[in-house]
Amino acid sequence: MSEFDLIIADGTVATAANVFAADIAVKDGKIVQIGQNLTGGKRRIDASGKFVLPGGIDSHVHISQPSGEGIVMADDFESGTLSALFGGNTTIMPFCLQEKGQSMREALTAYHALADGQCYTDVSFHLIVSDPTASVLGQELPALVADGYTSLKVFMTYEGLRLNDAEILKVLDVSRETGATVMVHCENEDAILFLIAKHELAGDVAPRAHASTRPIAVEREATHRALSLAEVVDVPIVIVHVSNGEAMDEIARARARGVKVVGETCPQYLVLTAKDLDGMDWEGAKMVCSPPPRDEAAQADCWRGIETGVFDLFSSDHCPFRYDDPQGKLNPKGSVNFRHIPNGIPGVETRLPILFSEGVMKGRIDLPRFVALTSTNHAKTYGLYPQKGSIAIGADADITIWDPEAKRTIRHAELHDGSDYSPYEGMDVTGWPVTTIIAGAVMVENGILVGKKGQGKYRPATTRPVGIRGQA
Repeated sequence: MSEFDLIIADGTVATAANVFAADIAVKDGKIVQIGQNLTGGKRRIDASGKFVLPGGIDSHVHISQPSGEGIVMADDFESGTLSALFGGNTTIMPFCLQEKGQSMREALTAYHALADGQCYTDVSFHLIVSDPTASVLGQELPALVADGYTSLKVFMTYEGLRLNDAEILKVLDVSRETGATVMVHCENEDAILFLIAKHELAGDVAPRAHASTRPIAVEREATHRALSLAEVVDVPIVIVHVSNGEAMDEIARARARGVKVVGETCPQYLVLTAKDLDGMDWEGAKMVCSPPPRDEAAQADCWRGIETGVFDLFSSDHCPFRYDDPQGKLNPKGSVNFRHIPNGIPGVETRLPILFSEGVMKGRIDLPRFVALTSTNHAKTYGLYPQKGSIAIGADADITIWDPEAKRTIRHAELHDGSDYSPYEGMDVTGWPVTTIIAGAVMVENGILVGKKGQGKYRPATTRPVGIRGQA
C-alpha cells in the first residue's frame, strides 16, 4: 500500500522565504512531507528542470457581477475559474456585489448559487458594500465576518456604488470591531464627473477620453483621503489597483505615520499605457479600465513599487467584457461615448506569466518575491494562510509546476476566458505554468486539462488574517 497519493520529484521548490531542491509528498489533499529521494507514491510527477511553486492566488477578480442595464460580464464561474486554472492559479477571490436595497445575505445566497459545482479552482468571496444601512452595519456585516466573509470592498467612484466619507468611516469602524479587512477603490468621482462634462461639451468622447477624465490627481487625492479616514478610525486598509507613483507616495507617507496599509498593483500598470486607449475604430475600448493605464514614467514607478515593497499584492483585476458585443464594450451607448464603455479588462490567465517573464526572467525580482506577490501575501492578507499560499507541511496541496524556459506569445485564441480579446495580445513571455494541482488533484498536466469542473470549492476565510502589514 502506497504511503503517499502523489510525489512531485526533483523540482526546484520556492516559497516566499527561500528556494531549494526537494521532493514533495501529498496525501489526502495535504502536503505531508518535503525532503529528498521520497518514495512510496501512488503517482509520481517528474519536475526536474522545473520550478515548483505554491498555486497562484488572485485576490482581485470580478466574475458574474451585475454590470448595469444591458451589460453582461463575459465570465461565469466555469469559464473564469478555468481561465484562472490554466494561468497557474489554484484560488481566486471574486466579489459579491450588494445592490442597492439588497441585504448582504441575499446577495451571497445568489452568488453561491452561481458558483456551486461550477469551479475549477477554489474560490473565496469578498463583499462589496454599496448600501451601508444601519442593519447592514450593525447586524449583517458582523455576522458575515464571523462566518468567514472577512474582506469588504468600498468604492469612492461609480455612481450607484460609491460611498461618501461618512459611510466609509462607518464601514471602517465595523472592520475595526470585527477584524475584517477593507479594500478601497480610490478615485474622486466628483472630479471625474466634472472632467467628463467638459469632455462631452467639447465633443471629445472617444475611448481615449476615459484616461484623460481619470487623471492621476483624482487617484492621488482619493488615496490620500482613504488613508486619512483609516487613520482616523485606526484600522488597516488595502489600497487596490494602484497605477502610479504619486499614489504610491501617499502609501509610503501613510506608512511612515504608522498607518497599516497594504498596496496592490496589476499587470496593466506595468505593460500598458494610456496610448493603448487610442486604438483605431474604437478599439481603444478594449483597454478601458479604472484607474486607466498611465504613461511610461508611471510604469517605471509601479515596477519600483514591485521591487521595493511598496506593493504587497499583484492581482489581475480580471473584469472581462466582450468587445464586439452589444452587451459588452460595443453596447449601443458605449459604441458612441466612452462613459458608457464597461470598465474592465480580462487578465486572470496572463497575470502570473507576465510578472514571471517581466519580473523574474528579466532580473527585476527574485523567485521568493514572485511567490509573495502572487500567492503568499494574498493568503495572509485575506485570511487563507497557512492553509494556502505556501509549500509547507500541513498546507493544502495547491501547487503549480512552471517551465521557466517555455516561450509563448499571448494569443486570446489560446486562452480560456469568456471574452473575445486579450489586452496583452502579441506579448512575448518566457516562463509558463504547465501543471496545476489543487488539493492534490492534478487539474492541468503539461498544458492539458485533465481535471473536472467542480473540483474547486468555496473556502471561507479565518476571522482575523495573519497579516503582512500589521492587520492581525
